[in-house]
Formats: sequence, structure tokens, C-alpha cells
Amino acid sequence: MNATIGKIAGTLLKAEKSKNPIPPLTAQYEDLTVTDAYNVQLEVLKKKLASGRTVIGKKVGLTSIAMQKMLGVNEPDYGHLLDDMKVANGGTVKMSNFLSPKIEAEIGFVLGEDLKGPNVTFLDVLMATKYVVPTLEIIDSRIADWKIGLVDTVADNGSSAMVVVGDQMTDITGIDLRSVGMTFFKNNEMVATGSGAAALGHPAHAIAWLANKLDEFGITLKAGELILPGRFRQPFLCRQAIRFPLSLVRSAPCQ
Repeated sequence: MNATIGKIAGTLLKAEKSKNPIPPLTAQYEDLTVTDAYNVQLEVLKKKLASGRTVIGKKVGLTSIAMQKMLGVNEPDYGHLLDDMKVANGGTVKMSNFLSPKIEAEIGFVLGEDLKGPNVTFLDVLMATKYVVPTLEIIDSRIADWKIGLVDTVADNGSSAMVVVGDQMTDITGIDLRSVGMTFFKNNEMVATGSGAAALGHPAHAIAWLANKLDEFGITLKAGELILPGRFRQPFLCRQAIRFPLSLVRSAPCQ
């Protein structure tokens, strides 16, 4: 299995670099388990870190019940955020950087303290949070046509590609993050609204899940890391320049 994990990791790295997608892993490796898929993700991460990249945070995916039912699972998944995935507020990225990108709006948590599982709770997350920031996660799949199962997206770093980070740093004292709202505009037209409750009822629940899940692999959430707890609403396909209201980010992340 170690040889298989290494082979899959190499294939995903090649697909990311060449922008040529690969067939679903589930169709090629019928016996690949979710744990195997996480080990593929960690092997890809190991190779990227060896090339000089650094971890700046983590992301949680599959936080909606609908998405979990679609993939036949009963828990979220996660991926890693690296330094070259971060886009500054007001920045741009090119469509040629991706295969089939989509955009999700999220509340980004920046930690002031480490969070190490097991037994991390919702309250532990709130106490460890330094501030929150508006973020946009640009997701992309190295699997052709988004024909993914759980092991596909887990191995493929939770289908993460880039994250646009807003400038507004907000202390969470006195804020009910369940009701924090999002209004999503595409080409000056409002196309969706959502709230923090979309992520497991409260985004802090998603981060507590992450801290406890990572403990299975000997990983700790570190102070200073940016943690994305899951999307407010379904992702939107990115085909052209998109502008967002100032309350979210001042950027046109795709062109």
C-alpha cells in the first residue's frame, strides 16, 4: 500500500502541475480506503513541504448534510492550506491556474492558541480563536469533471486550490457566528445568501471536529493558522472576472 500511496501522490502532483485531470481514483483503486486517501494527501503535502512550501492553515469540507448524503458519508473531510495558495485581498488569479474552479464563501478563523485533540470542544475553539476574517476558498479538482467520491476529494487535498483572505479582522466576543451572514454577488447581481450555521450548525463545531480528526494523524492546529470551517452556500463555477462586496473581499479572483 505504501507504494500505491506514493504512486497516487505523484499522479495528483503531475495533474496539478500540468492542468491535465485524471480519472477518479475510485475507478482505479477499488480497495482504497479513506485512511489511505488521507495518507495520500499527507504524502503530497510532504513532497510540497520538501520543495519549500509551508503550511498556513487547514480547511474543512463536506460540512453540509446534503453533501455528506451525496457522498454516502457521515462526517466532513479536510485539507491543508499552503503559503502559495493564499491570495491577498484585492488580488487576482488567472483561470489558467486551474482545471475547473469554483468559489465558496467562508468565515476564516485565525487561532491564537494551539488546538490539539482528542476531546476538543466547541468552547475550546472559541477560546482559542484570535479573530475571524472573511474568506473565499477557490476549490478545484484534479479529478476529471468533478466525478469524485470521498476518497477522491480526500486524497486531492479536499479539492482545495487557493484562498482569498479579507483584511477585516473581527474579534468574536459578543458575536453569534451562526447568524453571521453572507451575500454573494456575481457581476453585480446577488446570486446567493447564507449564514455561519451552514457549517455543522456553527463553524466552531467544524473546527473542533477538525482538531480531533487531525489527532488521528498526529497533527495539531497551530496558533497563527488560518482555519476554514466550511462553506456558507453551494460553490459557484468561476468562468470570468467576479467582484465581491467590500464587506466580503475587494477582489476579482478569477479572470
